[in-house]
Amino acid sequence: MKVAVLGAGAIGAYVGAALHRGGAEVHLIARGEHLRAIREAGVRVLSPRGDFTAHPHATDDPREVGTVDHVFLGLKANSYAAAGALVRPLLHESTTLIAAQNGIPWWYFHGLKGPYQGYRIESVDPGGSVTAALPLERAVGCVVYAATEIEEPGLVRHLEGTRFSIGEPSGELTARCVDFGEAMTRGGLKCPVEQDLRKDVWIKLMGNIAFNPISALARATMAGICRHDGARELVVAMMRETVEVARRVGCDPGVSIERRLRGAEKAGEHKTSTLQDLEKGKPLELDVLLAAVVELADLTGAEVPTLRAIHAVSDLLNESLAS
Repeated sequence: MKVAVLGAGAIGAYVGAALHRGGAEVHLIARGEHLRAIREAGVRVLSPRGDFTAHPHATDDPREVGTVDHVFLGLKANSYAAAGALVRPLLHESTTLIAAQNGIPWWYFHGLKGPYQGYRIESVDPGGSVTAALPLERAVGCVVYAATEIEEPGLVRHLEGTRFSIGEPSGELTARCVDFGEAMTRGGLKCPVEQDLRKDVWIKLMGNIAFNPISALARATMAGICRHDGARELVVAMMRETVEVARRVGCDPGVSIERRLRGAEKAGEHKTSTLQDLEKGKPLELDVLLAAVVELADLTGAEVPTLRAIHAVSDLLNESLAS
């Protein structure tokens, strides 16, 4: 199996290292000091499950790689629309795009029967730009339950979790999903193929939609947010509104808010990816988290006052980073 990891950051490099350890032919596409460090010393992983180092090929030019069986997208979702030129050299007629993103994916209503079948979420796929870069028929969803950080260039600290749930937008159990899942398992990760990945999307989003923007606004870790009574109540309100939107588009996450809070507390003093981006001065990945759910609330008539308020102030913060 030949796999390209496009966006070999904390999650991408960790997945690439695991796949390489499991015997796949892996090509990491990275840049800057991180790329230089990987070329010199490999991907070094520090993990409570055991440290290891992997030495996959690494480059900043996808044309060096050629076509692959799977492209694992470790990019932020707000980079997807501009990724077409990087993705195209990697594609043969059946290459799969495995999108490991937070929030609502651009493929969400693709193949989903019901009143919203084929609906394009403008905040996620503005003007169809993401679909143009990442064709829907190639898309396989991936919900990440692992927490990782880049401690220094080339060095990934794995904090917790090894589960990467994948699934087809259609819900079919396909050979391409099974094959990739088996390769991930050989590398020491959990990769169940789900027939209803949208449920996982909403379960993960219940946490991300609240903890990510609040962590950036308050410069707080997940455990710190949970310890603060007022912030915890804010999280509960945002989760409750999110579940209502999910149900109105036909998906019940089936997980209690208290259970999601306990899961967040287990992450400890972990900085969310949004807070990490803020500290690096990078744009915040908010459209697929907050804007998308507010758009779906407008579509379905759901009342989401708390989500609207947090979206407004976090979007203002994001604008200040861009100016």
